[in-house]
Amino acid sequence: MGLDRITRDPEVMGGKPCVRGMRVTVGTLVGLVASGRANSEILAAYPYVEEEDIRQALAYAAWRVEEIEVPLPAA
Repeated sequence: MGLDRITRDPEVMGGKPCVRGMRVTVGTLVGLVASGRANSEILAAYPYVEEEDIRQALAYAAWRVEEIEVPLPAA
């Protein structure tokens, strides 16, 4: 699974996962899809976003949901 369009930078959107270093978060795109927006609507609202950005945002979100977080003991 290639996720070369998903970036994290502490200087951009507080380090949240974003698309290609822009101020468009994975959460924004996933939220739009979840609320029923068609890809064509998203692309019209965000003309600098590409279809592959939406696909990778969804793939990233799916991957994150599958992660198992293991609590670390306190030092």
